[in-house]
Amino acid sequence: MNFEPIGYFHGGPARKYEAPRQGVFAGGAGRVELLPGRNFETALRDIEGFSRIWLLFVFDRNGATWRPTAHPPVTAPGRARVGVFASRAPYRPNPIGLSCVRLVAVDGRVVEVDEADLLDGTPVLDIKPYVPAADAFPDARAGWVESQDVWRVEAAPEFVAAAAFVRESGGPDLLATARMQLAGEPFDSSRKRVMRTGETTGVFSVRMFRLDFAVQNDARLVTLLRIRSGYSPAELLEADDPHGDKALHRAFADRRTALLC
Repeated sequence: MNFEPIGYFHGGPARKYEAPRQGVFAGGAGRVELLPGRNFETALRDIEGFSRIWLLFVFDRNGATWRPTAHPPVTAPGRARVGVFASRAPYRPNPIGLSCVRLVAVDGRVVEVDEADLLDGTPVLDIKPYVPAADAFPDARAGWVESQDVWRVEAAPEFVAAAAFVRESGGPDLLATARMQLAGEPFDSSRKRVMRTGETTGVFSVRMFRLDFAVQNDARLVTLLRIRSGYSPAELLEADDPHGDKALHRAFADRRTALLC
């Protein structure tokens, strides 16, 4: 069996730790650009009438290894690990992913989508229409997922506004990433860059941004408070830019200064 990509997904995050878990909850917009010279424009005919489509793709950044068990991002009592076939983990015997995304528009070989959980540059193997009568089973059992210990994640207005500025300026979707990563055990540092700053407060690092949050244990609630740059004012003045993001952080600092004036 030899498979070749029919195209590539563009948009969204490029790093594995930023990938949304289930696009319908925290996914973003993007596009599938199909390869030229294969008559894929004709293959897309009549797809505009569907609200959703299935994307089959390759987990191309996971290497050649797979794991028989997976540690879910949000665990269930007594199930720190589950069998990989009982999970949506990317480390599979064949690194094939499946995502149901919202179809926005089709223009030639380009398929615009939303609620996607693919990384930028992901190879796409196939596109299939989502048919509710055949694909939707709302009363189906969800196994261990039904007993997941999920935290509710809310965001203060200051956080929402700052996250929108970062995303609109070409940066990561900090709000979606925080909601995804902190919905499990918020202080689990084995799966994310998080550090306690107090008994009920912490900071979650996404690239060079620092996200302050607080928890209410009894209510199982995480409140996202504010976003800070991980660069000091002196570091922002330096010419070296190893992460290629100082222009964004300078703009973020200017915005913060303007709000304080």
